[in-house]
Amino acid sequence: MATNRGSATITDVARHAGVSPATVSRVMNGRFAGDPEIAERVRVAALELSYVPSPLARSLALGQTNAIAFVVPDLANPAFQSVLAGLSKTAAGDGYRVLVADSGESPADEAALSTEIRRRTDAIVLCAPRMPEDDLRAIASQLQPLVLINRVATQIAAPSLSIDYRTGIYALARHLHDLGHRHLVYLYGPERSASNAYRESGLRDFAEEHPDVRVDRVPAGAGSDDGRAAAPTVRDSGATAALAFNDLVAIGLIGGLRELGLRVPEDVSVTGFDDIPLAQYVAPALTTASVPHAELGVVAWQRMRALIRGEEPGHNVVFQPRLELRDSVAPPA
Repeated sequence: MATNRGSATITDVARHAGVSPATVSRVMNGRFAGDPEIAERVRVAALELSYVPSPLARSLALGQTNAIAFVVPDLANPAFQSVLAGLSKTAAGDGYRVLVADSGESPADEAALSTEIRRRTDAIVLCAPRMPEDDLRAIASQLQPLVLINRVATQIAAPSLSIDYRTGIYALARHLHDLGHRHLVYLYGPERSASNAYRESGLRDFAEEHPDVRVDRVPAGAGSDDGRAAAPTVRDSGATAALAFNDLVAIGLIGGLRELGLRVPEDVSVTGFDDIPLAQYVAPALTTASVPHAELGVVAWQRMRALIRGEEPGHNVVFQPRLELRDSVAPPA
């Protein structure tokens, strides 16, 4: 029988080896438990016909796709891009691909989006800091194997990797206090964000321990446009320093203050959070709490790989931010 190289089907191999297509499938997938001579005959036939198994057919037969899902609230945020880079590069070393789903900063959509993409993959790394806890508990069993990023869920059996946002924001506030600032303003993030709640907790603790400091709250969000929009409120507050929810908000705020004729840091000091790559290149370079996002992605895959293999995934990890002191802060005028 003449067959073009690379175009042979499983039926061709079965006919050539004198077995059923099901036997060929089991041999090629490593699940044949019959006569070794039959298995060898199938392998020889596949070699002679240059048979290349279909990845899709193999995935269906094995019940696996060699792909995992990564769900994020906003892939445009460079911090999530860094996590993805670490995750995808490390997973690729084990033959896995990463499929990404972006919820568009909509907590209401995260549960449905997560369950949908999980059906197309072998596992899921979920970065959904805004999803309500009740929603997460309701779908957690459907998502396994599951690794959580940016939140701690003690009632869910899944490894979690989080950042100590409380300590990070506290350190930034203390640095501003050490420089002489006594009136601060915090541009808070999305209301449902767990990471924002941790930042708020850190600032409350700081204010309680430093009664000489006033900390005002200004609604913002998670993007640079949010920071820019908050600039008039920051100016009118009379605060000498602003702590932004993240670097994107801080960068937007710096631009907005500049449009209003204010100088950073001469008139208002500004800090961010995350240390995205752009933070050190804006003018002025941004003082921020640095988070090892790429390393977080690497560790996420290490935990996921263990889960997929049925091994103990190891303990949960809380990453400690590092203070990066740059040019966007100075003593108050």
